[in-house]
Amino acid sequence: MQWIIRFSGFVSATMVMIVLAPSLQSFHPAEAIRSSHTHIDGYIRLPGGHIPGTVTYSSSFRTASTFRNAAGCETRKGSVDVCDPSLVHVAITLDFEYLRGSIAAVHSILQHSSCPESIFFHFLVSDTGLKTLVGSTFPQLKFKVYYFEPEIVRKLISTSVRQALEQPLNYARNYLADILEPCVRRVIYLDSDLVVVDDISKLWSTSLGEKTIGAPEYCHANFTKYFTTAFWSNRRYSSIFAERKPCYFNTGVMVIDLARWRQFGYTKRIERWMEIQKSDRIYELGSLPPFLLVFAGHVAPIDHGWNQHGLGGDNVKGSCRDLHPGPVSLLHWSGSGKPWLRLDSKRPCPLDALWAPYDLYGLST
Repeated sequence: MQWIIRFSGFVSATMVMIVLAPSLQSFHPAEAIRSSHTHIDGYIRLPGGHIPGTVTYSSSFRTASTFRNAAGCETRKGSVDVCDPSLVHVAITLDFEYLRGSIAAVHSILQHSSCPESIFFHFLVSDTGLKTLVGSTFPQLKFKVYYFEPEIVRKLISTSVRQALEQPLNYARNYLADILEPCVRRVIYLDSDLVVVDDISKLWSTSLGEKTIGAPEYCHANFTKYFTTAFWSNRRYSSIFAERKPCYFNTGVMVIDLARWRQFGYTKRIERWMEIQKSDRIYELGSLPPFLLVFAGHVAPIDHGWNQHGLGGDNVKGSCRDLHPGPVSLLHWSGSGKPWLRLDSKRPCPLDALWAPYDLYGLST
């Protein structure tokens, strides 16, 4: 189900809560396949109780409810093979700084999925200790943890407008085709600062046609601002868009054809632009511009409701924002303001209340 929501101003946040409230509380439970992880009194203890770079968490995460398939879903028993062609594959990065957001994202996907048993999560981590935490928070979850070696990309990373955009794990999405098993031919990549309020299978079933990636596009955005004057004044660089109609798209929500990605070697193409950036400074925004350089104008369009982005405000102040007009299937707090930090500081934006029901942090209400 999708909700058609049009509104402006802070009063609209209350309207959205009224419309979405039934779906936030009504969901299908899921069957367990992993139950050997340790948890105490239904809570997960964070290592050292601290998330670097944010605040000290002296409490814990609650264990999620059990989610089961709805009638009509394929019945699954016992262990699952990651190569099973009927699975829906979702990739998310996992680190201590954004851990609370990642846990909420997974929780939201499970709550709104008709067939949660058919979802397989691929977690890209820089700390393998998080595997136990995930399994304890979601004892029923089908997942695999992949260690992403920061040195693979560290020398290619340039300074950005926000330090968080410079973290190596932020570039792990570039390497999904290399990291995930070759039998995984398609994956949904999601950022850690979002929640899904619709059935993820709808996004999974998106037709990509002959395109390698699918994402909501925003052709009204000023595309030139994503690159520097040094880029646009260099014909060798700017001519890359000469035969395209490039539009901005947010890389926090993508459906990726991994088979085509591998076939055409897109990882190397992205790395090449990152190398040019190191010498010529052709952009300012972290991992996004290389994706635009390679794919903009060659993206399978997905309904905008699958990335209601920008709720974290801009990259500096993180000011409050409203939703874009139209359907809502996914709420994305891209930008510097994160809902868990604003809620904890008692200075939330109105729409942060839509993230809170998926928060499994122990002290959350």
